[in-house]
Amino acid sequence: MNRGSGDWQGGGGGGGGGGGGGVNLPALRGHNEALLLDLLRGGGPAGLGRSELAARTGLTPQAVSKITARLVAEGLVGEAGRAPSTGGKPRTLLRLVPQARHAVGVHVDRDELRAVRVDLAGGVVAESGGPLDFGAGPEVVVEAVVREIARVSDPAGPAPLGIGVAAPGPLDHRTGVMGRVTGFPRWEGFPLREVLAGRLGVPVLLDKDTNAGVAAPRDPSAPASTSVYLHVGTGLGAGLRLGGEIYRGVRSGAGEFGHQVLRLDGPPCRCGGRGCAEVLCLEAVARGDLAGAARILGEGAANLVALLDVDQVLLGGRVVGAAPEVFVEGVRAVLAARASAAEPVAVVGLAVRGVAEGAAELALAPFFGRAA
Repeated sequence: MNRGSGDWQGGGGGGGGGGGGGVNLPALRGHNEALLLDLLRGGGPAGLGRSELAARTGLTPQAVSKITARLVAEGLVGEAGRAPSTGGKPRTLLRLVPQARHAVGVHVDRDELRAVRVDLAGGVVAESGGPLDFGAGPEVVVEAVVREIARVSDPAGPAPLGIGVAAPGPLDHRTGVMGRVTGFPRWEGFPLREVLAGRLGVPVLLDKDTNAGVAAPRDPSAPASTSVYLHVGTGLGAGLRLGGEIYRGVRSGAGEFGHQVLRLDGPPCRCGGRGCAEVLCLEAVARGDLAGAARILGEGAANLVALLDVDQVLLGGRVVGAAPEVFVEGVRAVLAARASAAEPVAVVGLAVRGVAEGAAELALAPFFGRAA
C-alpha cells in the first residue's frame, strides 16, 4: 500500500533504538526524517545501513530508502563506504554530514561570556569569548551576546538552525524570561529569549547554565542514566538528567543545588540563608583549600545521590577545571564513604564538554526529533 509521499508503507510501528519507532504516515514525514538523522548521528563516521535503519525504526525498507534519498539530495546524508560482504552484494552505509548545518551555543556567566558554533555532530568549529559584567544589566549583556554570536558565525553560510543561550538561574525555560538572579535583581522579568530572537532573526532557546551542562554531548552509545552535573564557577548549581531526560521541574526551578544547607550555624549566603553548600564551597576555594571545597561538594553530591538514586556525577565549571583531579577524587571519596554497602557507588567524572556546547546541543535537539 502506498499513500502520498510513499513514506507510509504499512510496516510495523515499533522498533528499538534511537529516539523511538518510526511513524508510517505522510503527515509525519518530518518525524521520520528526524528519527533517521538522529540514528545516523549516533552511528558516527562509520555509518549505518538502510536495513539497520529500518530494523531500528520499524519503517519499511522502501520508506527508509525514499527518506534517505531525500536527505542525500539535501546534503544532510552521504555515503560512508560499504559494509563487508556476507555473501551477497555489499551494503552501502550512510552517515550524517556534520558540516551541512550548524547551531550556536552561548554561555552567559556572571563575569564572562563564551560562544561556540557547532556542527551537526556537536563538534566545535568556531568559538569566541571574553569578560562580561552581568551586573551591568540586560541591555549591555544583550549587545555582548549579539557581538559574540557574530564572531562565531559564518557570514557566507546558512543561518544557524537555532541558538541556545545558557544563563544563571532562576529563569523560566518555557517563556524565556529571567528570574531574580541572586545578587542581580535588575534581571527579574527580562524577556531575554524574545529580545535575542528579535535581534537575531533565528529561533532562540534559553535555559539555565546547569541544564545546558547536563545536556552537553556525550557518548551516544552510553545508556540513558540518572545523572547529575555539578557546576562550580561563580556559583554552585546542578543539572539533572533523570531517566535520560533533563529534569527542570514544573517551574524550571530544579537544580538549585548550591543552596542546600549543610551547616545550620554557617556563614551567611547571598541567597539569604546560612551555611549553604555554595558559600561553604566558594569560601574554601577563596582561601586555597581546594581539597576542602571538594569535600563540601562531595557532601552535597552525596545528598543528591541518596535522594535521586543517581548513578553518575559529572563535574564542570572553571573551578573544577583548575584542579580536576582534586575535585574528582574528593567527591569520589565522600560518595564512597557515605554509600550503603548494598548499593553501588555512583560514578564520578569530568564533563567532557562545556556549558556553551550544551546550549548548542539544546538548540540542535528539535532537528533530531528530540525535546530541547
